[in-house]
Amino acid sequence: MATSDIHRTIDTVWRMESARVIAGLGRMVHDIGLAEDLAQDALVAALEQWPESGVPDKPGAWLMAIAKRRAIDHLRRQQRLERKQELLGHDLQTRTEPDLEDAFDDDIGDDLLRLIFTACHPVLSTEARVALTLRTLGGLKTDEIARAFLVPESTIAQRIVRAKRTLTKNDVRFELPVGDDRIERLSSVLEVIYLVFNEGYSATAGDDWLRPALCEDALRLGRILAELMPNEAEVHALVALMEIQASRTRARTSASGEPILLLDQDRTRWDRLLINRGLAALDRAQALGQPAGPYLLQAAIAACHARARTAEETDWARIAALYTALSQVTPSPVVELNRAVAVGMAYGPAPALELVDALGSEPALKNYHLLPSVRGDLLVKLQRHDEARAEFEHAASLTRNSRERDLLLARAASCAKHTSSA
Repeated sequence: MATSDIHRTIDTVWRMESARVIAGLGRMVHDIGLAEDLAQDALVAALEQWPESGVPDKPGAWLMAIAKRRAIDHLRRQQRLERKQELLGHDLQTRTEPDLEDAFDDDIGDDLLRLIFTACHPVLSTEARVALTLRTLGGLKTDEIARAFLVPESTIAQRIVRAKRTLTKNDVRFELPVGDDRIERLSSVLEVIYLVFNEGYSATAGDDWLRPALCEDALRLGRILAELMPNEAEVHALVALMEIQASRTRARTSASGEPILLLDQDRTRWDRLLINRGLAALDRAQALGQPAGPYLLQAAIAACHARARTAEETDWARIAALYTALSQVTPSPVVELNRAVAVGMAYGPAPALELVDALGSEPALKNYHLLPSVRGDLLVKLQRHDEARAEFEHAASLTRNSRERDLLLARAASCAKHTSSA
């Protein structure tokens, strides 16, 4: 096999196995930063050795074995846990290859949970949680994370370094939280996964409206978490929400990359497999009988769209009611804006415009481009094209995504035509 092919294989193996390796090491050294460094040492060893020796039959176990030896060396140098080091060293020297594979799988579910909860600890900033999660659980390199979020590689590197230091400084244990702490931390975990998905689903900046790779990473993390925490309704609900939203990917852009809005999409291009998976995950969440949380309500909204074969069949009254329930669970100006959209579709633009105008003084929406965009939509329906044009132009000035800016300016130009022809 050519060296370039070996390197591609190593890259694939790393993306598949790195989280398991780091999680297993975390159980040994109780330090996520050190665990990630040791796993990187194993990756370097693979890059050095596999081009000559070939890819081993069990590459994940090979990486784990190398990383464990590095961990033992580190522990010995630090003169910690001398008795445990002797036992671990003897264990690694005497076990056979099948035993290595068995050890690699031991408690891997708990180890991955520990890793997820540690990487998404609330002591870290949201940006740091995202970067550390994609690095340790997504297997992404620093430059890949930087490209995905359109920031300098040095910025991502600093975030990851600071995140590790913060975890160490605050003595954050590599362990599963319990009780109320677990509930609080789970909320942080779900927030990070959905932030990653949303950045892929509708990029905040740059020339591309979609970044499917980030959606895929978030979905993979969500599916892993759903298997590790089968009795948490919000986990299954988040997976349902992401599956259903991801089903629209092929229909959300034209052949040349221009955005296509939900009501204008060709629904025959929606991925029915992902929709069915999403609806099944939603059923699983609802079957647990837990109080409806924010992700379950959002997944129920997404399901209304998924079940409608045409835009005209959409149950907008139910969607408006679900947004009302969501606003009670998690009050937010953005939720209220979405509720206004649903009210406009169900009951007409006039009552919706009243809701939108009431949000005009919200500080959180001051630079939110979707507020003037939604207002522009409602004004168009009310035949107030001149006012709508101003709103679309204002929205275009606020967005940092070039594709979305072009769409908003095109809508403004359309309003101008209506005005000139009136």
